[in-house]
Amino acid sequence: MGVVLVVDDEPGIRDGLARAVASKGHEVVVAGGLGEARERLREREIDCVLLDIRLKDGDGLDLLREIRAGAQSVTPVIMATAYGDSPRAIAAMKAGAFEYVTKPFDLPRLLDAVDRAIKARALARGSDAPVPPSSGDKLVGSSPAMLDVWKVIGRASASDVPVLIVGETGTGKDLVARAVHDNSARAAQPFVAVNLASLSPTLIESELMGHEKGAFTGALGRRAGRLEKAAGGTLFLDEIGDLDATLQTKLLRVLQDGRFERVGGTETITSNARIIAATHKTVRPGQPGTTLREDLYYRLAVIEIDIPPLRARKTDIPLLVAHALGHTKARAVSEDAMTALLAYDWPGNVRELIHVIERAAVMCSTEVIDTAGLPAALHDAAAAGTAVVPDMPLRDALAALEKQMIIRALEQSNGNRAEAARILGIARPQLYTKLEEHNLSDMKRR
Repeated sequence: MGVVLVVDDEPGIRDGLARAVASKGHEVVVAGGLGEARERLREREIDCVLLDIRLKDGDGLDLLREIRAGAQSVTPVIMATAYGDSPRAIAAMKAGAFEYVTKPFDLPRLLDAVDRAIKARALARGSDAPVPPSSGDKLVGSSPAMLDVWKVIGRASASDVPVLIVGETGTGKDLVARAVHDNSARAAQPFVAVNLASLSPTLIESELMGHEKGAFTGALGRRAGRLEKAAGGTLFLDEIGDLDATLQTKLLRVLQDGRFERVGGTETITSNARIIAATHKTVRPGQPGTTLREDLYYRLAVIEIDIPPLRARKTDIPLLVAHALGHTKARAVSEDAMTALLAYDWPGNVRELIHVIERAAVMCSTEVIDTAGLPAALHDAAAAGTAVVPDMPLRDALAALEKQMIIRALEQSNGNRAEAARILGIARPQLYTKLEEHNLSDMKRR
């Protein structure tokens, strides 16, 4: 059993969490804001902090960073928020949060996280080491599956080790790689990407390692490879599963000691580029048809990020639709169209969804996308009713889409309510009503 500090400025949520945590046998102290939380931390030793990100007197991430840098640096912090977006999740995990949970809470999962955090704190009492976190274009989504991805991105961003990203074609592996780079200490340095599947085996070595003048026909001068160009930054190797055995051996050497030679050269060059690789193929050792040698797999997969297919996170579809609409002339989708979008299994994943929305926006005669602009396969899925998300009624999907469109309009207008209403095509009083409905009244305004 341990001492848990619950920090939330909503009395109902704070008291409910306190009762739930106390029911597990833990001692609970509460705070209604950052100032009060700092006092509680000064007064006594805390075994776990359950901390809301958005508080009336400041940002919970500031307190997280203070805890990590202070006398109670080994105290695990579980961050909680009603906003399941990627920047907050990544920032929280990068700053050393033990776990990141969203409201409304899955109470058994939350209490399990508290128990794990307290056990981790007990193990750390004899050590000065900090407690580790638990296990587009931008990434879009608020599903539990995507939240897990963001948490791993946060952990990966805080280190310099190689990363392996696995997932089906179209899931956004390149966006995940970019997110790791952009949130790391290397963000100001080059991000160099190369798609290995698009190059012939004879060209890949030259692309990666570079070549000397005369190394082969057409090599008219010395050329730096991608490893040199990514110096100090990140080298993203997309479709690493297509790399042939000889080049896998050479890449393994780079991962081991950072050294390589240009094609046709004898000078040994040292690279400090971070390697992030991605593949849609089977690469894990022991699996049938794996395409990577075992030692290379373990060198690359120091941190492995597994991106779920879109069919496994259909609750993200309304948010992805809202994101895609931002790049088109269309402003919304009809209820029938949303039903069809939710019913389809999306074998091409997010890439296919974005393409469908962009095409439908071109085909529709109004600013609302209807089923007439959707491919026949989506009509068939909707008619069959085979895959409608059971835990997300259509009204909730449309509400999520509406919320994201309002947020986007406010961001585009820099908080100007009148301009946001114009972008949305609604009256200003109606916008105010919608802001209340979606708990967005506190967004930046002018």
